[in-house]
This record gives sequence, C-alpha cells and structure tokens, in this order.
Amino acid sequence: MMSGQNNQSLPEIGFIGLGNIGKPMALKLHETLLEQGAALRVYDYIAKPMKSLSAQGATACDGITDFSSCQLVGVCVRDDDDVDALLHGAAKESGLLSVLAEGAVIAIHSTVTRDNILRWSAQAAERGIVLVDAPVTGGAEGAQNGTLCYMVGASEEGYRLLARCYGAAAKEVLHAGPVGSGIVLKLANNLMTYAAFVAVDEALALVEANGLKLEQLLHVGEINGVVTAQMQRFISNREMLAQGCSDEDMAALMGPFAGLAEKDLEHALTLAEQSSQPLAATQLVREKIRATFLRE
Repeated sequence: MMSGQNNQSLPEIGFIGLGNIGKPMALKLHETLLEQGAALRVYDYIAKPMKSLSAQGATACDGITDFSSCQLVGVCVRDDDDVDALLHGAAKESGLLSVLAEGAVIAIHSTVTRDNILRWSAQAAERGIVLVDAPVTGGAEGAQNGTLCYMVGASEEGYRLLARCYGAAAKEVLHAGPVGSGIVLKLANNLMTYAAFVAVDEALALVEANGLKLEQLLHVGEINGVVTAQMQRFISNREMLAQGCSDEDMAALMGPFAGLAEKDLEHALTLAEQSSQPLAATQLVREKIRATFLRE
C-alpha cells in the first residue's frame, strides 16, 4: 500500500454517491484530505448526506457540472444504469464525460459488469479522460474505519494516482491489473461472501432441526475459524429481525440487500460464461440467496 502522504500535492477530488457505503467512504476520504491541505467535493441526489458532509467541511455540489475542475472523481452508486446515467447525463443534466477536462480520472467504485467498465473506459478515452475500476471490500464499517481494500484496474500511472489519493483512507489499495481487473476480483470476492451466507443459513437449519441453537453453531464455527465476523453479523442480525418481523417487514428490510446480492451473483455468472468457466455451485447460491436473506 502506498500511504498517499508525500510532498506531491493532491489533485482536486470529487465523490458522487453518498449511500450506505459511499457516505462513510467520502467522509473518511475527506478527513484524510483535510490533513493534507485538500478538500472534497461531494454530490448525491438525496440532500441529507450532502448536508452531513458539508457540516464536516466538504463542498456540497448542486449537480454534475460542479465537478468540472476535479482531476479525480470517485463514483459509488447502485448499479450499471446509475453509472451510465452519471457518465452520459440524465434528463437535462450533463454527464461526467462532457463536464470533466481532458486528463481527468474517473474511479468507479460500484459493483458493475466488466463489459461496462471496458465500454465506459473506451468512451472516456475518446474524450481524453481516464476511467478505471476501483471497487472496494470491507462494507460500511470498513469505510467508516478507513480499512477498506480498493481493487484497482488501471495502468501503473492510474494506480499510483489512486494509491496517493486514497491510500491514507484505506487498509490497502491493491493494483489488480489493467482496466477491468478490479471488478473481476470484486465479483469473485462477493461470490465467496454470498456462498458463505448460504452455507451458514443451511447449517443453522440443520442444527435447529435437531434441537440445537444458533449460539452453539456460531461458537463452534468461531473456534475452528469457519465462521467469520461478517458471517456472524449477517446471521445474527437476520435472526434478530426475523423474531420481530412479519414476512412483509422482512421483505422491506432485507429485500434490497437480497437484490444487490442477486445482481452481483448474476454479474459473476455472466463473467464466468464469458470466460468459459462453469460455476455450478455459484448458480445454486444465486438460486438460494434471496431466500437466505429473507429467511424463507
């Protein structure tokens, strides 16, 4: 990891997408930039997180055009369609590709398809802009604590820029390889995560069917290292919600997370097909993941 703290001045940086992970990412990045004499420009279509970051000293933007002076813009939005709209413009608003100056860098933190990363990168290059993939792992807690791992698909020069700007706000900024490599690592990582969720869900069903308890399963799993902290949080939180929620409540609370899981697994399976690499177990995880989140 490169620390990002050196004598070279930082570029003007922007960040778009202040959701569950994006907001703590942006806040941690802003805090580290302030320590180095820089500031962060932020934007989200929801005003509340922008006000929160503005209160911390970040510059809240009114729209995409306010990023025209940025040399680096991070994008952390829900899916491929949201990224596409930001790059090319939606409704009457201009997109980043028409707003940013030649030589600017766009870092896509969202979990999207490799096909779109490569397409967007080529479109950006036509305008003299560099677009790289830099998805993250570590969740909202990692974003808040500055312990995310950024998986960067970029040239050496692009990687060095992101390591310099993000390094102090992350546990590691990893150079995965050329553009598109970061998202491959991210999809593979998410595949393992969701497979683990399905495994602990089925293990719980087995022990409960035989009169044993979740606490016993988690205790044994912790001792032998099979149950990670992430798995334990997932299954414990789900069980707590299920005890006091109707099916409709569970769908409302956990459904959006199930949808993200389905999206990521679909992306992984598409990539597997393109790579002529069958993933039979992942297909089964994809079929079971919604029921796993909703405890059905």
